[in-house]
Amino acid sequence: MLNDPYEALGLTKSATTEDIKKAYRKLVRTSHPDLHPDDAGAEERFKAIAAAYDILKDPETRARFDAGEIDGLGAEQPQRQYYRDFSDSPENVYHRRGGFGANADPADIFADILRARARQGGGNDFSERGFQASGANVRYTLEVPFLDAARGAETRITLPDGQSLAVKIPRGTEDGQTLRLRGKGGPGFGGGPAGDALITVLVRPHAVFRREGEDIVLTLPITIAEAVLGGKVTAPTIDGPVGLNIPPGASSGRVLRLRGRGIARAGRKTKGDQRVELKIVVPPDPDDSLRDFLSEWRKTHSFDPRADLLKEAGT
Repeated sequence: MLNDPYEALGLTKSATTEDIKKAYRKLVRTSHPDLHPDDAGAEERFKAIAAAYDILKDPETRARFDAGEIDGLGAEQPQRQYYRDFSDSPENVYHRRGGFGANADPADIFADILRARARQGGGNDFSERGFQASGANVRYTLEVPFLDAARGAETRITLPDGQSLAVKIPRGTEDGQTLRLRGKGGPGFGGGPAGDALITVLVRPHAVFRREGEDIVLTLPITIAEAVLGGKVTAPTIDGPVGLNIPPGASSGRVLRLRGRGIARAGRKTKGDQRVELKIVVPPDPDDSLRDFLSEWRKTHSFDPRADLLKEAGT
């Protein structure tokens, strides 16, 4: 199918919402022209990827595409009778020009149609002939720190013409998410409105935190004493350090949950959680008293943490 968004993202119709997001984020980093300036085909690939994601990220537009009501660019599907009657007509700009590929921007196609019609009328002044069209959308990339994306921030980007554009990063912005700034794109035709600026946000990885959905995940080192005896420790969160109670007998890999310490999306009252995965860290140079204690303890205790694992493995 022409302009198939599933094909553009390397997916099938059975893809979940999360599959669509993951595929888009991965392809953004490998195809965005700003990140690959020496790749001549990057811009066309990225246009196809962005258009596909715009269709599939919204359940309503995805359902309409699956039902054949719109095409892969989001345009209403024409009636078959219209195509048969006019596909060979010189008025059919798509057929006659043949200059647009499968990944063309709809705004660019429409603008070219208006240009062609204006030329047929003997001039290029759209406003005199009653033609109006929105300007083309322009695309940019913006790399932001992890915490700015999580908590929200304001920054600026410098446009190719040297002008500066203010950009508000909503809290909870995801890696690969596209922000739309209305009227900040290309100029309109014949008095039409300007296009939009579409800014793809690339979130830098954090040294400590990682994001899974609305939750923040953190691996927290603890001592042997804290694991055995329990205790209160300090754990970092995206909003600052908080106290965390370690239960006695905690093992590495145990996950504790800090409610409401995760991502809060703009416009939502509830927040995700922070999941804290414990990791027991042995001192790099245990002293003699610790070694002596553990040596004596091992003589009188037969605890084997691998016993159940070996049974399940059948060995």
